[in-house]
Amino acid sequence: MTRLDRRALFASGAAAALLAATGLSAQAGPRAGGTLRLAVPREGDALGLIARRAVFETLTEIGPDRALRGELASAWESDADARVWHFDLREGVRFHDGSPLQAADVIASLARLPHLDSAHEILPGRLRLEVAEPMPDLPLLLAEDHFLIAPNGQFGATLADAIGTGCYRVTAAREDRQFRTVRVTDHHRQGHAGWADAVEIIVIPDPAVRAEALCDGFVGVTVLPQAETIRARGDYRCHPSADDMQIAFAPQVGTPARIGQTTSLGDLRIAERWWLVET
Repeated sequence: MTRLDRRALFASGAAAALLAATGLSAQAGPRAGGTLRLAVPREGDALGLIARRAVFETLTEIGPDRALRGELASAWESDADARVWHFDLREGVRFHDGSPLQAADVIASLARLPHLDSAHEILPGRLRLEVAEPMPDLPLLLAEDHFLIAPNGQFGATLADAIGTGCYRVTAAREDRQFRTVRVTDHHRQGHAGWADAVEIIVIPDPAVRAEALCDGFVGVTVLPQAETIRARGDYRCHPSADDMQIAFAPQVGTPARIGQTTSLGDLRIAERWWLVET
């Protein structure tokens, strides 16, 4: 097996990677500003799933264009057997409480990584991970929600306590009810993600009421709404289709050229990847 590095892992998405860093099409790009409001059901922890992706980051990410790129890692490489990996951490990253991202935070957060034999910092900001068996897909695996990075691996007892390095920091949270964030100024991904000034997620258990909230302009995005109400009330877009309406959103909400397909929500990174066309 040849040495694996970023270029090899990017190769499969090389054409798509020519798109903007967020996976946007060549159409009009995202617009900064405004408050993006989402209505979600209580079941399935939709609020928590979307909220955590707004607050925390991973070492790598898979964009809507399906291209792999660095998030908290700026580069990575492996030995020929894909059992020893080196990751370089992005410089200057801070948690929302102002503390700098340290290698120890990453190591503690990756404690659940399967087959991990050892993890330590060999140079400032450079991690060495050794796994018990070949893992050529490790950078892809580290983009998953299981491997979010938190201070010393501690994610907080509640969402109100969540402190990450993501585009948004928590301003208010009530479990299973409401979640509010504001955009982090001078974030390391500024200009590539985190378009709205603020994001609010509201739990509305009744799908008919979620649909009405969208149609009345109370929210811009609703998850698993009553489809009949949406179809009858106006020109709303939906994902993945009008027949299988898992997400519906207003015309003034902009989305990447492709919406992720890995979950029933379509894209857990709605907070940082979607925007308001009109603010």
